[in-house]
Amino acid sequence: MTDIAISGTGLFTPPNQISNAELVEAFNAFVARFNAENAAEIASGNVEALQPSSTEFILKASGIANRYVMNKSGILDPEIMAPRIAERPNEQISVLAEMGVAAAREALTQAGREAGDIDCVVCAASNMQRAYPAMACEIQAELGTKGFGFDMNVACSSATFGIQVAADMIRAGNARAAIVVNPEICSGHLNFRDRDSHFIFGDAATAIVLERADRSDSAHKFDVVGTRLFTQFSNNIRNNFGFLNRCAPEGIGAKDKLFVQEGRKVFREVVPAVAELILEHLAELMIAPDHIKRMWLHQANLNMNVLVSRKVMGREPTPEDAPTILDEYANTSSAGSIIAFHKNKSDFETGDLGLICSFGAGYSVGNVVVRKAA
Repeated sequence: MTDIAISGTGLFTPPNQISNAELVEAFNAFVARFNAENAAEIASGNVEALQPSSTEFILKASGIANRYVMNKSGILDPEIMAPRIAERPNEQISVLAEMGVAAAREALTQAGREAGDIDCVVCAASNMQRAYPAMACEIQAELGTKGFGFDMNVACSSATFGIQVAADMIRAGNARAAIVVNPEICSGHLNFRDRDSHFIFGDAATAIVLERADRSDSAHKFDVVGTRLFTQFSNNIRNNFGFLNRCAPEGIGAKDKLFVQEGRKVFREVVPAVAELILEHLAELMIAPDHIKRMWLHQANLNMNVLVSRKVMGREPTPEDAPTILDEYANTSSAGSIIAFHKNKSDFETGDLGLICSFGAGYSVGNVVVRKAA
């Protein structure tokens, strides 16, 4: 069987940061105004008063301290509380494609490849900017890659699912090399007026170059030892926004047209499923858990990652065992585990084993075991 390698990764970080303190200030201003405007209804019991947020609550619940966003002013305006990103004419590159191209160019540089060496672009992300044409085709045109491109969506697991899809196509001889691009403007589908989730997401884009291992001489090369994917339908993480919304105007603007989740159920159900899949996959590959130097886990919640790591390793994990980027980037959906990998792999020596794992809506779990190449 053809061996596949990850030969480069790239990251685009938006220019604007929002701290927890800034987010809480805007949210609490909205809460105070809502409660004042509805004071009579709240007093009569017809309307429930909104509760303020706090930096302490956010940090304890998630481990998130900061996030990067494409637009800051709209999010922090209590009258708007949503990013404001202007539409672009069709002749101009779209914002998600622009982010993806920036990450892709860094990944190509790290891999030591030119755009013409790539035969396939997979745009794998949780929310696409439009139905068609595919974002991947736009990224392909801007980069100048050959072959073909297509979009795919497995929510937060999109990057790891994309890695397996790209690896399989290279093995089948359908592409010499592929690039998986994960552009995410998660702030666009976040309800910044919901206390339980207003702090969760940030924006970013990542990219991964994959090619035949025997054709790569990148200093950043990691061989793909094995991949494992898993899905199980659940409504506990959902976003019902889509083109059919216009057919049912009574639902336009409802809360379910943005990100919604049953956080406690997700925690209770996803953590054991992720740990079980990792352990089963490692056993199948005949790799003992203690031979894994590092796990680059999906960056949704620090408490979830600690528990997954503990179950897999059988001990209390250190920050080096399972590094977090949540404190800086927040949850960036499909990009999260790749950001962790991109930023925390330079100390690997030849033969060191690591594991990229993402999980989220679906439920979906994607696992990629890698080994540092010579």
